Amino acid sequence: MSVPTVQIELQSLSSLTSYPGNARRHSRRQIRQIADSIRRFGFTNPVLIGDDGQIIAGHGRVAAAKKLDLKDVPTLRLSHLPPAERRAYVLADNKLALNAGWDKETLAIELQALVDMEFDVTLTGFSLAEIDLSLDQAHEASTDMPSLSPP
Repeated sequence: MSVPTVQIELQSLSSLTSYPGNARRHSRRQIRQIADSIRRFGFTNPVLIGDDGQIIAGHGRVAAAKKLDLKDVPTLRLSHLPPAERRAYVLADNKLALNAGWDKETLAIELQALVDMEFDVTLTGFSLAEIDLSLDQAHEASTDMPSLSPP
């Protein structure tokens, strides 16, 4: 299988259309989170589109870009996908990331490091309650472990 050549291009938001079969739904809260992330970190993940300008992946990013009054967004054209693969990829792109888990210890270390640096940890997409729970569980796990030093 050959890897297609890809190039990121700026496209006007007005030239993009939503895929009516997109089964993923984004709440206003999530759109706001994505917009906050774009504002802070930049538009780091291009919108995937077909040759016709229809969005394959990135509906939430496009909604956030509109909220931010952006005129153009980075896109990646997936010209190589036939209709069935394009349709399947819309589902796969949304589902595959959900199948991953978290290394809770590493997550707690990373969140604590951001807290220590006085970084706005809500920009990570985690709620304050989730962050507190993660840090509390990590703290409890570290205090519950028996000492490894000799008696």
